[in-house]
Amino acid sequence: MFQIISDGGCDFTKDEAVKYNVDIVPFYVSFDHVTYLKAEVEISKEDYFDRLIAEKDWFPKTSQPNPQDYIDVYTPHLEAGRDILSLTISSKLSGSHNSAVLAANMLKEEYPDRTITLVDSLSVSMGQGLLLREIIKMRDAGRSLGEIAALAEQVRSTLRVYFTLDSLEYLKRGGRIGPTTALVGGIFGLCPILQLEEGQVTQLDNVRGKKRVLKLIEEAIVDALQDEADNIALGIGHIRNEAYARAFQVSTEAALGMKIETPIIEIGVTIGAHAGPGALGFAYCKKYDALSNRRVDVA
Repeated sequence: MFQIISDGGCDFTKDEAVKYNVDIVPFYVSFDHVTYLKAEVEISKEDYFDRLIAEKDWFPKTSQPNPQDYIDVYTPHLEAGRDILSLTISSKLSGSHNSAVLAANMLKEEYPDRTITLVDSLSVSMGQGLLLREIIKMRDAGRSLGEIAALAEQVRSTLRVYFTLDSLEYLKRGGRIGPTTALVGGIFGLCPILQLEEGQVTQLDNVRGKKRVLKLIEEAIVDALQDEADNIALGIGHIRNEAYARAFQVSTEAALGMKIETPIIEIGVTIGAHAGPGALGFAYCKKYDALSNRRVDVA
């Protein structure tokens, strides 16, 4: 028996976490860099984005869960005799994975008969969420903890995530780009296309106009997936941009000739602090059962 635990980078809703019996270790957010609030516990994403939009001079900061946060979530399950599979946001984007490692090491002596298996998603938001959903499916299919960890690494290797932003303003606020770059991008109406590559965010292109951006992403997706549609799980995420997200889903489903079963998600504060309202993201990975016929090495 084991418990699935993820940090808040997966952007699972509270209702989903309850439905699928997943515990979430939240990230923190601060507007004054002094008081930190647990995301989706002490501040909702709705309140967070309302404040982000209203207060132009605020520079929000996010912070990863600390080891004690993980210990607090892990301990009741260990005491109940349950092992743990713990999924985290990319270790190249956050210290959350390191906090989970420290917590697991601190608990080893106290619970020597229990196993804490850590999985670095090398992803975030809907990408991490897709991997989490595949892990849940494996658990519900009766796979062992060792099998799931091995298969999760295979699924992770097929995971791709793409983002486009409505504005460069929030990257500027967070110090990710300079004010001149943001000004020039705003003048020319440039929308960056970003991807998550080997756990890190890289820029693919700057495109003028959101419609052109979405068309290019859709064309790339169809080109990559049209022969694999039955074996692929897809996810769409947005920040205060549901109409575009739904339109993008409809056009992508029509182009691929398939139904996207994963619910559209609203991206949370972990990515939202940098991406800002208007952002749209897309992720896909190979379903675990399309990979499970391969030989799986179980540690």
